[in-house]
Amino acid sequence: MLLLRALLRRRRPPLPAHVPAAGFFTSSGCDALVPSPPSPPQPPPAAEGPRDEPGQEGSLARRVERAASVCAAMRGWMADGRAVHRGHVFHAVNRLRRHRQHRTALQVMEWIMRERPYKLRIPERAALQQPCHRCFGSGKTISKILSQMKADRVTPHTSTYNILLKIQANEHNIDGVARVFNDMKRAKIEPSEITYGILAIAHAVARLYTVCQTYVEAIENSMTGTNWSTLEILLILYGYLGKEKELKRTWEIMQGLPHIRSKSFILAIEAFGKVGSIEQAEKIWVNINSTKKLSLTEQFNSILSVYCRHGIVDKASAVFKEMRASGCQPNAITYRHLALGCLKSGLVKEALNTMDMGKKEVVTKKVRSSTPWLETTHMLLENFAEIGDLENAKRVYGELSESKYCRNSFVYNTLLKAYVKAKVYEPDLLRTMILRGAMPDAETYSLLRLIEQFKI
Repeated sequence: MLLLRALLRRRRPPLPAHVPAAGFFTSSGCDALVPSPPSPPQPPPAAEGPRDEPGQEGSLARRVERAASVCAAMRGWMADGRAVHRGHVFHAVNRLRRHRQHRTALQVMEWIMRERPYKLRIPERAALQQPCHRCFGSGKTISKILSQMKADRVTPHTSTYNILLKIQANEHNIDGVARVFNDMKRAKIEPSEITYGILAIAHAVARLYTVCQTYVEAIENSMTGTNWSTLEILLILYGYLGKEKELKRTWEIMQGLPHIRSKSFILAIEAFGKVGSIEQAEKIWVNINSTKKLSLTEQFNSILSVYCRHGIVDKASAVFKEMRASGCQPNAITYRHLALGCLKSGLVKEALNTMDMGKKEVVTKKVRSSTPWLETTHMLLENFAEIGDLENAKRVYGELSESKYCRNSFVYNTLLKAYVKAKVYEPDLLRTMILRGAMPDAETYSLLRLIEQFKI
């Protein structure tokens, strides 16, 4: 414990503003694993012109990333006497998607469809990306998106509804997710693995595990071959559902693939931590440590999430020391994990100090709306509620209330448990809950009745 305290005191200056924010779905803060909306149609690489490898310094992909706009990048490329070939576009769009720059990837495809530097072979349904993208950017409702698509004579497709489902899932709007899926069924559009993945994770995050299990079974039944992205989704879902046997089987399958992505190792560690298989998570960590260079903060965050979830502070301290020695800088999610570990071990003062240190990191809106941030913060809320620390429970809930994660009734119910444990009456709790967009459930009313007894 003294080691952890000493390490935390030696915190670095805040990261500069240009440091990328953490991602969405994993506890370590790496990129989202809910399947993202399908990319704009990617013209196959053709024999015409050279293939534009994304790693090349002079590639079109690099040009697009660095330019002030897509149009400026394309004009500069052609001004150098270079033609825009299918291969260039294929690799540029793929690179942008890998870097989560979906908006820029769409702008590239819009430029291609507008300027037509080569003959396009794009099915009509590809146009669905444009109205969905425009409406998402302007915050329009789902009904307006569908109306605009109808006006543009765009036929809805599986990918149309996947985009709409993803929008609702990101808003933590389970009712909206259900409505979009019902619309999809009424339109007789066949769901895909991606569809079921979005549905399953949305319900897992909302702790609706019975419904989540139904969609997991649908993924298993609709799988075509060993698609690594689907296997990664299953790692996440089996972790949520506590299915250790299925998790081990999926990980064994992935180990038989020709190549395992670094992200897959991170997801496996976190998933085994969720099902309580700490030993298995450690084995994977040792494997990474012995065969790969540990260069990512997310890698260290993954094993920290395991130890801190279970209150194993001594091992978390050792990993934190190794992290600093390797040159990897802790981020806001690192400190949030460490705060949870301290609180799980009964070290309330140290937990609060660590939370304060994490606030000095760059915590963007993207991070605050990410699943790792939200779920770890909720676990902090749960622990404050368990010990009846109403003041700090309200403080942590205040952070959660800035996001739409609070639409999930279990989040507000956790705050109510803090009131019960602290034996404090508050008259406007139900009204506040409804105003924040959460619907009371049976547990809510049970907790409110308990709180009533503390009325003076």
